[in-house]
Amino acid sequence: MARRQSKDVSLWFSKSTCPPDLQPNVLGTPFTPEKELLAAKSAKFAALLKNNSKEDLSHFLRNMPADPETLELVARFYHGFELQISTEKVVPLICVAHYLEMTENHSKNNLLGQALSFFQERILPSWNETVKAFRTTEKFLRQSLKLGLVEACMKSIITKALANPCLLGEPIKNSTKYEDDTEEEDEGYKPSARRRLFDLDWKSEDLTTLSLELYEPVIHEMNKHGVPSPYVAASLCNYTNKWVLSSSGEAVTSNYKKEILEAVERHLPHEKGLVPCTLLFEILRFANVLEVSSECRNGIEIRIGKQLDQAAVKDLLIPSQGYSKEMQYDIVCVRRILKVFYGSYTSSDISGLISVAELIEDFLAEVASDIDLNIDTFVDLAEMSLAASLGTQRTLDGIYRAVDIYLDKHRHLTESEREEVCRVLDFQKVSPEAYEHAAKNEKLPLRVVVQVLFAGQLQLRDRILKEVQDSDDKSTEEEAEDNEAKLDFGEEEMRSEMEKMSMKVMELERECNMMRKEIDNGGSPKVRKEKTSLWREMKRKFGCVNIVHDSNCQLKKKKKMHPKQGV
Repeated sequence: MARRQSKDVSLWFSKSTCPPDLQPNVLGTPFTPEKELLAAKSAKFAALLKNNSKEDLSHFLRNMPADPETLELVARFYHGFELQISTEKVVPLICVAHYLEMTENHSKNNLLGQALSFFQERILPSWNETVKAFRTTEKFLRQSLKLGLVEACMKSIITKALANPCLLGEPIKNSTKYEDDTEEEDEGYKPSARRRLFDLDWKSEDLTTLSLELYEPVIHEMNKHGVPSPYVAASLCNYTNKWVLSSSGEAVTSNYKKEILEAVERHLPHEKGLVPCTLLFEILRFANVLEVSSECRNGIEIRIGKQLDQAAVKDLLIPSQGYSKEMQYDIVCVRRILKVFYGSYTSSDISGLISVAELIEDFLAEVASDIDLNIDTFVDLAEMSLAASLGTQRTLDGIYRAVDIYLDKHRHLTESEREEVCRVLDFQKVSPEAYEHAAKNEKLPLRVVVQVLFAGQLQLRDRILKEVQDSDDKSTEEEAEDNEAKLDFGEEEMRSEMEKMSMKVMELERECNMMRKEIDNGGSPKVRKEKTSLWREMKRKFGCVNIVHDSNCQLKKKKKMHPKQGV
């Protein structure tokens, strides 16, 4: 659906319908006005009586745009009683007075003039009274538009909002995921002492009480005339919370909620940070459930993507929708939001990139246990996180932790599929704790174990080099030569160990192939028992276990095994 373009006030209400014809009754009895008294005040009624004094006027009365209470006011007026006009009754009173042509040309000090004077002098100067009167125009929308009452109310509201945007509500504080709920934060929501004193006697009328038919054109005009975006965004969020997100909107139909979300997205300013990321994610969840238009959903996702570094892991856990859902969470939606973030990130500060990389790592760990999460999707998300970490010194322990959980929950994977999952791992960029855990991780494929051990040798070499370089700054030339000799000896020893390790790996691969062939040919229980202990034998040959370790090559009790805690 194409976006709605700028329209004048009348076009905003072009699809609105008027209420059904009202049967005029006053206090439960049919409205039967005295013809002579009404004709004296109403030019239209007088003309009807002049043409045919015996004509049945019931059809004429049914077409009057008025409710019983308004008709009672009209009756009191032409009977000569003092007229008591209220904010809620001024709009319908103007409509019925105009319909009956109760003008000054027909009778002095007539009803239409009195009602219009009250509207201009008592209603339009006040924000509260204008909003209240504007709310009543919904029941008499066609007449209110024709008489300019809607336009007058909107103009008054816009003018006052430009002069004092706080009438729309305080801007929403956009706290980050790192802030705690402290008393200092609560202070940010409290009005000043002057405002608190003012609020004791007066509280601004809330625009969120308006129906969508009235609220949307007002917000459109506010954006058009330059009302500050933070206040417009605050009003839109409050409106969404009232009619869609909160329990108070339970009586509202799904279709109406859908219309509200689509309207809110159309008019929500695009500036980054106006709406908290958590609230945008909540709106997105409701948008998915209500099946809003793709344009509306994309608009929400773009706003989220621009400030994704402010999100928390729980925000990304968007439930999949539909009966044919393949995964527990909407991973495809998260990928779209990620692409928006990387495509719109222009800051020279890489802290935002690092925050999102860590966010995706934590998200991967949360969704890795989903049995329906396929390898390609998992690897794609992991690679996005890796891309954000390029050029930084941060460790990739979070990626390893997610891979470990994925392999644990997907035990059915073949050796090649596990290798595909592990290709996102870089053991030269993990912490020593993660390296130690990986070296004893039975879920990792054989080739990955070799990579772990090789990375460990490189780390050992780097430590030796660093120690030599540090000692060079403090030692004599003779000591430096001794250190160089030690380094050469250490490198030779390392090469020798690597050659022995390569031979062990080849030997183990041959044993694995032989054992697989025997099992395929129907091996004996003894063979199956040997297969079960194969991993332990491999670890023994690599030096990972010894006689004091248990058969599963676990860490000592004082060390925590799970990578989330140990890493």
